[in-house]
Amino acid sequence: MENPHPRPLPHSRGGELHTHDPLRPHSHDPNPAPPSASPDFVLALPDGSQQSVTPDDLSRLPQTTVPNCYIVSTGHGTSGPFAFTGVTLADFVGHYWTSEWEQTEVISADGFGARLSASEVNGTTARPVLLAYAIDGQPMARAAGLVRLIVPSETDDALKQVKWVGEIRIL
Repeated sequence: MENPHPRPLPHSRGGELHTHDPLRPHSHDPNPAPPSASPDFVLALPDGSQQSVTPDDLSRLPQTTVPNCYIVSTGHGTSGPFAFTGVTLADFVGHYWTSEWEQTEVISADGFGARLSASEVNGTTARPVLLAYAIDGQPMARAAGLVRLIVPSETDDALKQVKWVGEIRIL
């Protein structure tokens, strides 16, 4: 499948990211409307292969619920607490890629994204990073994100919370 969201991969030198890196934490304008009608997203693997992932695909993986999470949104403040249900990012990566990996990038269909290290994703078992598709026991509507990255440890800014996941890259 051809990638509908082609973006150049950011470059790094010795762990230092260039300042032009589009996934470097930054503030962004809130986007009140879904950037696309499709809830599917692209998964790009380290071997160069890509595939489409649907919310139904996620629902067939082990489910995890993380209570007392907040939606931290630039321009809209903080709301919650909520119980989010979905797939831990660690379980998602482990299902699709069994070899070692260093980072994963989760990018919204509107271009905002977050980069998480393998140690950050694998080291948070009590309140894991989640690809959420349900909130308080109900499936999320497209306007609420449908599939969104929830980083429970993030409570004061919206630099890693990604609404409307459009692409996940395992690096």
